[in-house]
Amino acid sequence: MQSLPSYKPATFQGDWLVKAVMQKAGVFQANKGRELVLSNGLVARRFRVSPNLATVDYQNLSTNEQFVRSVRPEAKLTLNGRTYQVGGLHGQKEHAYLREEWLDKFAADSADFQFKTFAVTPLKSYVNWQPRTWTMNRSQPTGRELTLFFESKLPELQGVNVAVHYALYDGIPALCKWLTVENKSQKSIHINQVINEILATPEEESAVVGKPDQMKKPQRIYIENNFAFNNAMRYDLSDQATHWKTDSLYTSQVNYNYETPCLLEVYPTIGIGIDLEPAQTYTSIRTYELLLDSYDRERNGLARRRFYRTVTPWTTQNPVFMHLVSTDPATVKNVIDQCAETGYEMVILSFGSGLNMEDTGEANIRKFKDLADYAHSKGILLGGYSLFSSRRIDDETDVIDPKTGLPDKGAFFGHAPCLASRWGINYLNSLKKFIGETGFDLLEHDGPYPGDVCASTKHPGHKGLEDSQWVQMEMQKGFYRFLNEIGVYINAPDWYFMDGTNKIALGYREVNFSLSREQQKLLNRQNIFDGTWEKTPAMGWGFVPLTKYQGGGPEAVLEPLSEHLQDYEQLMMQYYGAGVQACYRGPRLYDTEATKQTVKRVIDWYKKYRLILNSDIVHLRRPDGRDWDGIMHVNPGLKEKGLVQIFNPLNVKINRTIKLPLYYTGLSETVTIRQSEGKATTYRLNRNYEVEIPVEIEPESYGWWVIE
Repeated sequence: MQSLPSYKPATFQGDWLVKAVMQKAGVFQANKGRELVLSNGLVARRFRVSPNLATVDYQNLSTNEQFVRSVRPEAKLTLNGRTYQVGGLHGQKEHAYLREEWLDKFAADSADFQFKTFAVTPLKSYVNWQPRTWTMNRSQPTGRELTLFFESKLPELQGVNVAVHYALYDGIPALCKWLTVENKSQKSIHINQVINEILATPEEESAVVGKPDQMKKPQRIYIENNFAFNNAMRYDLSDQATHWKTDSLYTSQVNYNYETPCLLEVYPTIGIGIDLEPAQTYTSIRTYELLLDSYDRERNGLARRRFYRTVTPWTTQNPVFMHLVSTDPATVKNVIDQCAETGYEMVILSFGSGLNMEDTGEANIRKFKDLADYAHSKGILLGGYSLFSSRRIDDETDVIDPKTGLPDKGAFFGHAPCLASRWGINYLNSLKKFIGETGFDLLEHDGPYPGDVCASTKHPGHKGLEDSQWVQMEMQKGFYRFLNEIGVYINAPDWYFMDGTNKIALGYREVNFSLSREQQKLLNRQNIFDGTWEKTPAMGWGFVPLTKYQGGGPEAVLEPLSEHLQDYEQLMMQYYGAGVQACYRGPRLYDTEATKQTVKRVIDWYKKYRLILNSDIVHLRRPDGRDWDGIMHVNPGLKEKGLVQIFNPLNVKINRTIKLPLYYTGLSETVTIRQSEGKATTYRLNRNYEVEIPVEIEPESYGWWVIE
């Protein structure tokens, strides 16, 4: 402890979303060695280390907001059916707030795991990422890791060592927490459940009556974990482990039935259910905590997007790709040539193309290795589609419904295989073999493991119902980390970002792509607008069916491309202008020289402004078909501080004066704005960091402006 520097509070002076934070994360001693402090100038978490260790202070330094009202253990373990606390201090009587002078009177409980020592190390990469594609941020996160070691005095827990890990990141008000349990005993330990984070936070609102699901949860601490699934395309609907619970100890709350949701616990809802054998180590899920300083939707979205860019930099990979509906070698090579000529960077062999990655026979491997080699010779990446879930294999393989004991339609997608079945294990091994031997650069994985439990006791990968979800989830996450670490790009329509996936859908209804092109243009812009509040542009994909898809007539498709060139160009411009890649699904990118030049012109424009177009979006006006709609990219670190795109859906020319909020460009006094590549005009920002610009847009058209 004495080797650590003393903590001297130093709050970052400025806005971390606009200015770079130079102060680094560190671990310090405080209170004459009685406390440890994690701080990076934006957030500070303080631990009292004696008579046992517990979090006693957790602050957003920018706002001085406190997130600890009551001391709780660092974690809880249920082992062999009995629950134990890890760390913690006892004796607090008033749980609405915590006073410093109370801490010296708190005591340890001998039944709890006791704090022994700690270690401080540089932040280690969770995923050893190897990008092959265009990437905006190629830097792994930096910071410091604090590991707290605990042991138990109880006879039944001798040899069971627990480590609580904290990773504090440089430059953002965020940390990550997880737990490891090492079995150094001579006997197996059954892990029923692990709660790896417990925080008794201030409540969000005063509600005398009301049930927990009717009341607001704390809004200024954002929690994310890597135990999320169900194809919602949004984290909050995919999260399976964040629990805001009531606190019966908090008897001075205003809610008469003590039902205020103000106690955070993070754990997989169903539990773990595994046996930890001697010499084995269990690692919990990871809890990420981002402290927010606002209730503003845009600002909080910008904070989350910065969090993803920093903590999961692989989500900033954003290759330009095309979805090909054929595996005929001549067709594939023709499209590869078209991509090379127009500036596209990747070909994805789409669903319905005939690709079967489960076939690892010599002929199939040779066919697709030849195509991958040809693509690489042209500077193009090649990958393809595989379906795991939402399919029936057989009674032996499919998940077993615990209610009926049969492979009924009780899975998330009706029928689904168990990933821990023999077929599931072989499926993952086949994909690894196919990708490794062909040199494929991408996996588009449809129906990743969606959380199905399985009551089978015959599958080799899990023992029964209790461990089935944990085991399958670990297999899926491990597979994605494996691919990420060998440089394979991953499109997956589920929230596995924290374990290595690169892209998820913006969110859409597939049958909408059988509607008319006019409808699709506006609906796609709505999808972009709505799908980029929490996700960065690179994290979402859209869809442009070049040929018939999910029904629809000639009015829905773009083929022949040369006959619908205006619609084709605008669909490309609104996606690329948002920094969002769309699945251009069809047999080719162009059919005539004019079409080729149009595609090339759009891609050239996108690549010229690629950095700003992949930067954060500020939402100006949502598309409603009644007036203009638009978005603005912002990045204070670039020459182009912003880029605005405005659309006119009306059949008449519009002339408008549009107010641009420029605070997040980092500009404060004056700004120059030019339309397209035209002459720039200088504007002076008002006291709200805004300017007003005149806008004239032709009917059913668009315009773009660069801010410097």
